[in-house]
Amino acid sequence: MTAIGQGRATPSDMPESEIGSGMARAGRLACFCPPGLPSRELAPSPGSAAFVTDGRWSPGVVTLAGGFALSVLSQSLTLGMLPLAGRLLAPSPHLMSAPYIAMLLGAALATFPASFLLDAFGRRAALALGASLGIAGGLIMAFGLSFSLFAPFCLGAFWLGVAQGFSLFYRHEAALGSDPRGRARAALVVFGSGALAGLIGPALAGFVAQHAPEKLFAATALAAAATQVLVLVLAVFTTARAPILPGAALHEKTAPDWAAFVAPSLIAALAWFGMTVAMVGAPGAMSGCGIAAPDVFSAVSWHVIAMYAPAFFAGALARRLGADATAGLGLALIAAAWALEIYAGDYWRFAAALIVVAVGWSLATAGASLRLYRANPSRAMLAAHDALLFVSAMGGALAAAFLPVG
Repeated sequence: MTAIGQGRATPSDMPESEIGSGMARAGRLACFCPPGLPSRELAPSPGSAAFVTDGRWSPGVVTLAGGFALSVLSQSLTLGMLPLAGRLLAPSPHLMSAPYIAMLLGAALATFPASFLLDAFGRRAALALGASLGIAGGLIMAFGLSFSLFAPFCLGAFWLGVAQGFSLFYRHEAALGSDPRGRARAALVVFGSGALAGLIGPALAGFVAQHAPEKLFAATALAAAATQVLVLVLAVFTTARAPILPGAALHEKTAPDWAAFVAPSLIAALAWFGMTVAMVGAPGAMSGCGIAAPDVFSAVSWHVIAMYAPAFFAGALARRLGADATAGLGLALIAAAWALEIYAGDYWRFAAALIVVAVGWSLATAGASLRLYRANPSRAMLAAHDALLFVSAMGGALAAAFLPVG
């Protein structure tokens, strides 16, 4: 594998039809490798996206998975706190979900800029920018919570949401930097790493509650900002760009199938709507039933584990049942969780509902993603897909303010 003008093969040595999508553009090294070059000569550099070769993973999947897991940890710290703090600070009961909606709005608005920045400036710059905005969001949120100011609280949630919008591209980067046969596996491994956030979250939340009980919400926001600092560190150590692999390049010669984009995006959007209705409504309902804030955070942590852990077996399940059946099973679980949560009145039933809805969301999202990657998605298509998910989640957050829970 060589860059332009470095020896083995150049564009002048190859027919135009074999260059295809590997054509160089400003600011990017392109790979012009002879057709049929053995895969052992194409080992990705350390820090690159996941690439399956003879059953082995590129070391770079660890960097991407670590960054995504830390991003989810930052998100999970705020998930349980946003509805509770919103309930305390909102000038109207109908505005208690405004901070959560602000976070989702930030995530939705970030998807297309994130896609552009990843393409124009590379992975390192784009992901580092997203983490930097998350740091700022956590600090602004902590300021608003410290002085009981609703507007700064919502603004901080918005910027944390922008960071969340960038973080969803970790799984896409793993897929786009992989051989076409390994794209789904790479994305699911990175996505599944988010389960680590649920394991670390309770310990971190307990530490915050022990050392700052009087400023629990503000301290939690600061912890979310500190976690984004770690995301920034990992982003700096990732490769500047995803590797350009011959298999991926040949795959990209086929135009993205926008018709195949519709069904998986609608399935995933429905899952995000249903999960958000349950997630936004549950913490406030638990608090109204006399359940203490640490127990609410504990239930949210189990919810986060259940959101991401199924990704590790979703691929095998989809191979056995099919991607559509896997997504359908996920939607059925979400509906069952709704019924359970409506009649919940104690910690265990609320926690069970949150776990079931999270597993359903994970399976539906995984099934939809597997279908989407078959459509040869471009970054623009992936950005549109993620934007639709966050818009649906905003609709779920709005619905949660009016639907009965608990």
